[in-house]
Amino acid sequence: MSFDPATLVFNEAGLIPAIAQDATSGDVLMMAWMNAEAVRRTLDSGRVTYWSRSRQAFWVKGESSGHVQGLVDFRLDCDRDCLLVRVRQTGPACHTNRRSCFYTAVRADQEVELMAPMI
Repeated sequence: MSFDPATLVFNEAGLIPAIAQDATSGDVLMMAWMNAEAVRRTLDSGRVTYWSRSRQAFWVKGESSGHVQGLVDFRLDCDRDCLLVRVRQTGPACHTNRRSCFYTAVRADQEVELMAPMI
């Protein structure tokens, strides 16, 4: 069965959330948005491409920073309204230079920073 991005459930802005996960460690790295063309570009190139809502432009992860996400596996959730991109991450995934964007936990009603910047 061939995949058609039109079968995905996009929000009113034409976007779908995409969660990036390290394919080796299983760590959740980040969440960003894709539109149908970003999905197609990701699948065609093997380099994860997102849609930047603030810039209103495509964003190939690592294009300017070198912190590339190579696509390992592309998955759909059961409702087809969220994506999981399993990646080979080079360098930090977060713009704060941390391995993951999810570096803050709430424990005993306090925020706890779980990791320092890599660079």
